[in-house]
Amino acid sequence: MREIKFRGWYGIRIGMMAPTFDGDVNEIFADKHGDYMQYTGLKDKNGVEIYEGDIIVDDQKNSAQVVFDEGCFCVIGYLGDLRTHPLRDYLFCGKTFEVIGNIYQNPKLLEGAEL
Repeated sequence: MREIKFRGWYGIRIGMMAPTFDGDVNEIFADKHGDYMQYTGLKDKNGVEIYEGDIIVDDQKNSAQVVFDEGCFCVIGYLGDLRTHPLRDYLFCGKTFEVIGNIYQNPKLLEGAEL
């Protein structure tokens, strides 16, 4: 069973934080002060946890954004035929990813990626 975790972007003043709650995940969303991203249950090649909103690169330095779409975590933004592809399936195909940032703190990292 994968761990259910979130992080939140609370704007430039506060930054990225892991919200705290006492066992009821609805507590995180009851008083919305940030943009919340769920942990995918996967890690990149360096052991860094991959969350929604993360920007990742592959071995060829193609960048993509991690999103939740149609019931699964996907990568979008790759040039060519990988515009939208399930993240887990792609990892099992031998691709190695590295998290290089996220859409809130590093939006310029996606420049040139076709989203």
